[in-house]
Amino acid sequence: MKAILCHSFTGPGDLRLGEIDVPKPAGDEILIDVHAASVSFMDQLLVSGLYQMRPQTPFVPGTEASGTVVAIGDRVTRFAPGDRVACSSWTGGYAERMIAKESKTVRLPDGVAFEAAATILHNYGTAYYALVERARAERGETLFVTGAAGGVGLAAVDLGRHLGLRVVAGVGSDDKAALVRGYGASEVINYRSEDLRDRIKSVTSREGIDVGFDNVGGTIFEQMARLMKWGGRLMPIGFTGGEIPSIPMNLPLLKNYSIIGVFAGAWAEKFAAEAARMNDTLMQLLAEGQISPHIDRVLPLEEAGDAMRAVANRTVQGRIVLKIR
Repeated sequence: MKAILCHSFTGPGDLRLGEIDVPKPAGDEILIDVHAASVSFMDQLLVSGLYQMRPQTPFVPGTEASGTVVAIGDRVTRFAPGDRVACSSWTGGYAERMIAKESKTVRLPDGVAFEAAATILHNYGTAYYALVERARAERGETLFVTGAAGGVGLAAVDLGRHLGLRVVAGVGSDDKAALVRGYGASEVINYRSEDLRDRIKSVTSREGIDVGFDNVGGTIFEQMARLMKWGGRLMPIGFTGGEIPSIPMNLPLLKNYSIIGVFAGAWAEKFAAEAARMNDTLMQLLAEGQISPHIDRVLPLEEAGDAMRAVANRTVQGRIVLKIR
């Protein structure tokens, strides 16, 4: 079968389309005929050797995909051949067929397209885990999202709107403002051309941020640490700016706010049943039109490297999807 292969941790430029054997599912696994796979910043980090883990090479990138079940392991009870599903996995999505754990697979409701389904579990799963499970965000609170036009950021804006939060979106260029407003942001701040401190104080009547959702890191996170409200929750989600921040710990002490780590993938590994329930909830929200993932473009499998470079250059709004079948 055809698959994109990563032979060394040298980045998207060295990915190649090749032929590999069809994998065989273990007892708790599912073999999926892949129709669509999404391209994330995490995928780009993995092939560049910059993520927290390094798969053994050569490997097939792709952390999220959707398709049809072909075969199941002998301990699988929730799925059968022919089921339409989406799944998450550390690797394997950029191929004609892939293996996924039963616990990390979700059935698609009728009417949900494969392309949209392939963008939900990572983006909206991260946002849901952060806002609902970790921050315990409450209706009417102010949510500030950085990197708000990216995949995870836009999901946080969309889900924040659904949860009844007042969403303030942080973007790095003005051309992204219309998109985030369309997804529910009541205020948009360009932190490259505006003074973040002044704007946050202005839009919050000087009270500060209830929930901070930071995808960027670096100086942006350090500024947010000085703009939190009493009892707020500041969450480092990722570091797309390339710099892991550090802050004086007297800042959360003085305002009694919390810094809350968010690693949705590790949580899903440790608490598989809870993660499966979350995935079912998200797919139902998608089927009902309560959330609406934004697909920047759809590309063929062989252009996976180009898609990753676009993600790395932060020119993608929402997600790029690879169409495989």
